[in-house]
Amino acid sequence: MTKGIFITATGTDVGKTYISALITKAVRDYGENCGYYKPALSGAIIKDGKIIPGDCAYVIEKAGLQQDPLNCVSYVFKPAVSPHLAAKIENQTIKLSKIKDDFSKLKQQYDYLVVEGAGGIVCPFGLDNEKILLSDVIKTLKLDIIIVADSALGTINSTVLTVEYAKHRGININGIILNNYDENDIMQHDNKQAIESLTNLRVIATIPQNADKLLIKKQELLGLFKEI
Repeated sequence: MTKGIFITATGTDVGKTYISALITKAVRDYGENCGYYKPALSGAIIKDGKIIPGDCAYVIEKAGLQQDPLNCVSYVFKPAVSPHLAAKIENQTIKLSKIKDDFSKLKQQYDYLVVEGAGGIVCPFGLDNEKILLSDVIKTLKLDIIIVADSALGTINSTVLTVEYAKHRGININGIILNNYDENDIMQHDNKQAIESLTNLRVIATIPQNADKLLIKKQELLGLFKEI
């Protein structure tokens, strides 16, 4: 049976794609068949007349996946805005049923799946006919989450709020990853301690800038994934 984990964050540009790539690569480096999926992507690029979902292409390259980036994502939009607005601009409608179906197809190819969200956990996928938030996508796919947070000033507030919202929606949190972590910075060290104390959750990894590996032991890493 396939196992999956959903990577969300405290907001936009915190490092979800970077961390998703590190996790996918680490699982594959441990000899496991691990894939990647992103329900919706905004801000795609056009190269030689072809649309390219940049986040997907990045993860595929870093993790060494033999996959077309367009096969790893359900919705690709050119405007670099929230998925709900990007869909509206391009006269499309994001449907949970398509996301669920595409996810199910990828499950047939891999033993482990890393799923990356968009923006933060309240990121809207639809606000008109059907209100869909990222948290609804997580619940539809029945996945546990890892929260990616930045290590800098302000992260205590944004991380605790994200944790409390996830708990309110009945979403299980398997841990927190602090990105851009400087172990010599007393404030960042305190941020880590404060987050663990206030959330009763473990910071499972601290990732320094430009890291190329995720230093988590195999059994601990694979234990973050849930059977789906």
